Amino acid sequence: MTMNQLTDKVAIVTGGANGIGYATAAVFLREGARVMLVDNDGERLKQAATDLSSDAVRYCVADVSRSSEVKRYVEDTLAAFGGIDVFFNNAGIEGTVSPLVDYPEDTFDRIVAVNIKGVWLGCQHVLPRMNTGGSVIITSSVAGLRGFAGLGAYVASKHAEVGIMRVAALEHADRSIRVNSVHPGPVDTQMMRHIERQLSADRPEAAKEGFEAQIPLSRYAAADEIADLVLFLASDASKYITGDTHVIDGGMIAG
Repeated sequence: MTMNQLTDKVAIVTGGANGIGYATAAVFLREGARVMLVDNDGERLKQAATDLSSDAVRYCVADVSRSSEVKRYVEDTLAAFGGIDVFFNNAGIEGTVSPLVDYPEDTFDRIVAVNIKGVWLGCQHVLPRMNTGGSVIITSSVAGLRGFAGLGAYVASKHAEVGIMRVAALEHADRSIRVNSVHPGPVDTQMMRHIERQLSADRPEAAKEGFEAQIPLSRYAAADEIADLVLFLASDASKYITGDTHVIDGGMIAG
């Protein structure tokens, strides 16, 4: 494996306190980047920064759905590291498992605020300050490419992120800034634990087995497997790839 793929690069990772965000931050650090971790959970975020155990990590507690707080994590990154080369626009929530006609309006509004507005605000405030030749990677989902019963708000938000990605890719190509989305299937994280418990409170393992039965490779992804794809899109190895969707789902939507 080629090492030091992000030497001297500065990366922002939202949703960095755990799961895919934390795993990606660890990979970015391994590859030589300096990393700003962003999350709204201050205690977990501080612990994540401690666990990463690197002088190249800083953190900023922020709600990605609030413009003032997005501006703050951008300014904190510039103050700490002097530039921005990679933006992993990753923060997201899954919401409630419920039929569309019964879906709670307040939960729908929060999903829109985090998953759509948060991604949009991130692009709005990071892109003008990003170095020429930078890379933005947005975490969508296989739910951004097909429907899943019971996850209407999440599915809608993940489709919307693809639209933001494509527009941003077109609007910033003149500065050689690439914008792409990644589309994981089920990943072995707390988000899937929450979905499993909602689907089968008494036997969440049965819900997991049901998901795995839909995956040709017969298992969930590990967070660091998603991180490896994000690294590829962040690095110069993908310097001619922009405006595209990148599925990593063990074959789940191949059929």
